[in-house]
Parts: sequence; C-alpha cells; structure tokens
Amino acid sequence: MCNCKNKLNDFEKYVICEKGTERAFDNEYWNNKTPGIYFCKCCGVPLFSSEHKYDSGTGWPSFYMPVGEILEAPDLKGGMFRVEVMCANCKGHLGHLFGDGPAPTGLRYCINSVSLTFEPKY
Repeated sequence: MCNCKNKLNDFEKYVICEKGTERAFDNEYWNNKTPGIYFCKCCGVPLFSSEHKYDSGTGWPSFYMPVGEILEAPDLKGGMFRVEVMCANCKGHLGHLFGDGPAPTGLRYCINSVSLTFEPKY
C-alpha cells in the first residue's frame, strides 16, 4: 500500500492509502485547463501532463496517457471489474483506467485530484 501516510490529511489517506475516491465535479483539478505537470501527492514524481488531459465529462481529471510510471492492478471492489492505477514509485492509489478514451491511445486514466499536486508551466 502507500508509504506516505504521515504526510497526508484524513481524506487524502482515505483516497490514496485506502483506495477511496473523491466526488465527481467537486475536486481541485477536474476542470483545470492550465498547462503544467501533475505530480504524485505522496512522493512527488511526475505522472501526467496537461498536454494529455481532456474533458471526459466524468468530473475527474482524465488523461489519455501518463508521463511517469504507473502500476495497474485488477480491482473487483463493488462487484464490477476495473483496473486500478497506482504510482509505481510509492504505490499510492491514483484512480482507475478505462478503455473509452480518445485517440491516440483509446485510454482514460480517471484520476483523483487529491492524489496529485500540480505545477503550472510558465
């Protein structure tokens, strides 16, 4: 599981360490259109770029590809099959991967804002 619990508030622990989720359309980055890089909240490695972000209509930040290393694992929670995505460096829960994204990958990395920090590109 994630190894950064000491740096997180209770809600961040719930999402990142206990594999929870935040509310759609009520999170920091779902509608962020500023150019920049999204980093892992726990360990600070770069994970996603605004160049690969798009509006999926789901209410969470969505990317069609990562820029950093991501781990994938089956998630059978709630009686449905999904693919969990985690930071490869610290194993923190980021969100889920779906096969309904845009070209060129056809993938949608649906990510919790609370799992990320953002650094604008100036």
